Amino acid sequence: MSQPRFEFLATPLSGLTVVLRKPLEDDRGFFSRFYCAQEFEKAGFRKPIAQINHSFTRKKGAVRGLHFQYPPHVESKVVSCLRGEVFDVAVDLRKNSSTFLRWHAEILSASNHKSLLIPEGFAHGFQTLSEDCELIYLHSESFHSQSEGALNVADSMLEIDWPMPITEISERDRLHPWIQSNFEGILL
Repeated sequence: MSQPRFEFLATPLSGLTVVLRKPLEDDRGFFSRFYCAQEFEKAGFRKPIAQINHSFTRKKGAVRGLHFQYPPHVESKVVSCLRGEVFDVAVDLRKNSSTFLRWHAEILSASNHKSLLIPEGFAHGFQTLSEDCELIYLHSESFHSQSEGALNVADSMLEIDWPMPITEISERDRLHPWIQSNFEGILL
């Protein structure tokens, strides 16, 4: 039996998991596994990967997010940083969750070999902490524009403590709605 290539660490938000990849290193460099269905299933990622996305963000301090999909197209994601360093944020939107509207962030970087396993019912976004950041996302569901949802990164109900001033944000992300008092979350 081979050695596990991942360590799965719980966060304060149920189901949101930090994934530590365990690279095999030698004089040439390293080999790292990003995903293994058998190991990830034990951590809660039980659907097949339906889509893989790759993003590149040039400027330090830029923010992308906070995106999610409504049922029936809710998705789990595994987010990893290939180059640079980001402050990666997940917000619990699950109706009746004890951590509803709470957020958790992790520093993901090319050098720390961390990924974030984001379960269904969470919004996701990030801020770049360095120039030229590249992320790869493994999604359990294909993108469906009619099921797309988003939150405003500056929403005072969330109080996300971004580590630096926001230097760039797309017009689309800047105009995402603020949470209304009647928002009950996502029923899974």
